[in-house]
Amino acid sequence: MIKEDKGKLIESIGEELSNYPYLYLVDVAGLNSVDTARLRRMCFRREVKLMTVKNTLLRKAMEKSGIDYSEIFPALQGSTSIMLSNVNNLPAKLIKEFRTTNPKPVLKAAYVESFYLGDSNLDVLINIKSKVELIADIIAALQSPVKNVIGALQSGGGTIAGVLKTLSEKTEK
Repeated sequence: MIKEDKGKLIESIGEELSNYPYLYLVDVAGLNSVDTARLRRMCFRREVKLMTVKNTLLRKAMEKSGIDYSEIFPALQGSTSIMLSNVNNLPAKLIKEFRTTNPKPVLKAAYVESFYLGDSNLDVLINIKSKVELIADIIAALQSPVKNVIGALQSGGGTIAGVLKTLSEKTEK
């Protein structure tokens, strides 16, 4: 490969890195063509970009990006594919789901606001709440007190009416 082509590839990888805030490095080596196609389809349906890259080109693209990825450089060994996403925990959930039938992909490293190294962090990454999940939790927390107040007013209104009716009946006798 000539130097100009490598430069274009590095630029292309760097552009993809800048388009997505979350990055997962995975090892998919050893998957047969059927499983690889199934993984690619799953990624496509969930809007996760899956790319197989050369480690040296990825490293150079990372060095040129505005984020210091140096903590995950040791993971750039062997076969490396990158999963890029706009949702922080989506690639981790996808990996876990795919691994119900296959031993791969194996998580090598991830950048989700901070760095996670090794496959042992997969469950940690799955449990990180996405932006949508956090907004839903906040809305539910804000609605809860309002629902309690409305419920208390509705139930209390019947009680007060019953007490008033009983008192009015006693004074008539």
